[in-house]
Amino acid sequence: MSEQNTLKHLQTVTDSLEAGTTVQIRYLLNGALPAQDVARLLESSPPKERKLLWELIEDKNEGEVLQYLSEDIGVQFMKDMDTERLIAVSEHFESDDLADLLQHLPETIVKEVLASMTAQDRMRVEALLSYSEDSAGGLMNTDTITIRPNITLDIVFRYLRRHATLPDMTDSLLVVSRSDRLLGTLPLTKLLVSDVDLTVRDIMETECTVITAETPANEVAQLFEKMDLVSAPVIDSNTQKLLGRITIDDVVDVIRDEAEHSMLSMAGLDDDEDTFSPILKTTRRRAVWLGINLVTAFIASYVIGLFQDTLDQVVALAILMPIVASMGGIAGSQVLTLVIRGIALNQIGATNTRWLLNRELIVGLINGLLWATVIAALTALWFDNIKIAYIIAGAIIINLLFAATTGTLLPILLKKLGIDPALAGSVILTTVTDVVGFLSFLGLATIFLI
Repeated sequence: MSEQNTLKHLQTVTDSLEAGTTVQIRYLLNGALPAQDVARLLESSPPKERKLLWELIEDKNEGEVLQYLSEDIGVQFMKDMDTERLIAVSEHFESDDLADLLQHLPETIVKEVLASMTAQDRMRVEALLSYSEDSAGGLMNTDTITIRPNITLDIVFRYLRRHATLPDMTDSLLVVSRSDRLLGTLPLTKLLVSDVDLTVRDIMETECTVITAETPANEVAQLFEKMDLVSAPVIDSNTQKLLGRITIDDVVDVIRDEAEHSMLSMAGLDDDEDTFSPILKTTRRRAVWLGINLVTAFIASYVIGLFQDTLDQVVALAILMPIVASMGGIAGSQVLTLVIRGIALNQIGATNTRWLLNRELIVGLINGLLWATVIAALTALWFDNIKIAYIIAGAIIINLLFAATTGTLLPILLKKLGIDPALAGSVILTTVTDVVGFLSFLGLATIFLI
């Protein structure tokens, strides 16, 4: 459903709710729209309307809609369900998606849902729950088709016909030993064009991309992008036994989540931020970073206060002061964003950090000289004071060099300390460029004017 259609249906729902009629809404939610479009409609609705819409969805359709909802919203609905209803909707989920949601539910409910499953399904979900949701083990699906290397392709074809349907995104069959150690893969494209009398061993590919269960999700996404994969087997790093497989649809979710995380973290927001989350919840989440920003603002104000006598004597300094801080902030943000991106793509390490820092210092110096000249000329014309022009030019150059240094080294340092650079980097950078900007500008003014 396009964005325009989403808004159109949202308006229809709003009009119907205001008119007190639900017939058309029930029709949209229970058949007229695909489950993924119903999920988008729920996500695009404020909390009160969202709750009303959810109550209008028939029980038989809830599970299908839930699997398309964002994790935060899906968990909210599941927490309000009784155990019997929760067990019913869980039947619609793939094992990996169900495991992701169960991790956010109370342990007693999780145990009851697991107890309701068949032994095979329970083992699959429990295996997934043992891994972090941000790892290959948490991403993988245990629904795989495995074959032995010594059977003929004719037997493989008969085996596949008995399955009736293949798991989604199946582009190859996984070849395993009797102890379930992964031996290789058999691409369906090879299977379809090969002689049925050949054995699997004759045409299987032993050189294939294999992922260990502990591999971080972002590294999995990079591997899929680099190798143009549709699916990849996941193995135990110790035993080499096959555990499951990861498919491209799961990787797309990782890439989208990473992009949302980076974008929201730069503003100090949680990456599971719901556009229409309740007022108190939103307020609580944002208050933390507003408080941190207040502390940094007081630090910058304290630095300004140190030069109160200088400001009292030269009013022009107060007028020009924000320019220095602003130029440093923008320059630093450009470098910070570039380095955070490089870290996310695993492009930055000990071998190239020095080169990158030198590059950014040279760029900062060139830009500093360029814009310092422009700002100094405008200042001289504005205030008819050549000393102030020289002072602001010097402060601009100093701040841009500090911005380049901080923007380059700060995210690398935060990463080593285990702190998310996207979440904390911008706040620290702003403080540094503000403090250095004010300190250099007012300090130079105190030395050469007073």
